Amino acid sequence: MKRDTDSFQYQIESEQPLYRGFYHMDQLTVAHQRFQGGMMTIKRELLDRHDAVCVLPVDLAREQIILIEQFRIGALREDNPWLLELVAGLIDKDEQPQEVAHREALEEANISLGRMRPITRYLPSAGGTNERIHLFIAEADSTKASGVHGLDDEGEDILVHTVSFEEAFEMVRDGTINNAAAIIALQWLQLNLADLKSEWL
Repeated sequence: MKRDTDSFQYQIESEQPLYRGFYHMDQLTVAHQRFQGGMMTIKRELLDRHDAVCVLPVDLAREQIILIEQFRIGALREDNPWLLELVAGLIDKDEQPQEVAHREALEEANISLGRMRPITRYLPSAGGTNERIHLFIAEADSTKASGVHGLDDEGEDILVHTVSFEEAFEMVRDGTINNAAAIIALQWLQLNLADLKSEWL
């Protein structure tokens, strides 16, 4: 379904800074067009975040993926706030998304990435943040993935795991993997595995 974006108009009427810390938060008053005509005005808090890059490292020959595990403040309501995730980082320097993926793979998992392809770019929670996620899949050697890594000055304490494709797919099914980027990437891998093997092997 192709949408005519010119028919949907909005205007930011005011923008008030609320907080400046590790993240920024502003209060916006926005007038936007209604679907059935006319305008409506809303007031919302917006968490202003840098875009992020997430990458799923895969070893196709061994049918293994590389995941990282770390403590997440946003998961405190979960039974276990240590999440199994993809290698990831913010685009907070003058870098392209692919460059961030390579840098973070070294920092978080001590691995080098080979060929890489984009999966998608998506908004993880557009009701309250403007963050965009650039999601990739990349080649990696699973035999070189192990240990604890991360940067102390960024508060990182990251444990590296290698997991078989089938085990990873099952962890999505049973809810062990419960964050959006990892779920999306693993479901993409499951749907496109045959084509990816044909292309990369």
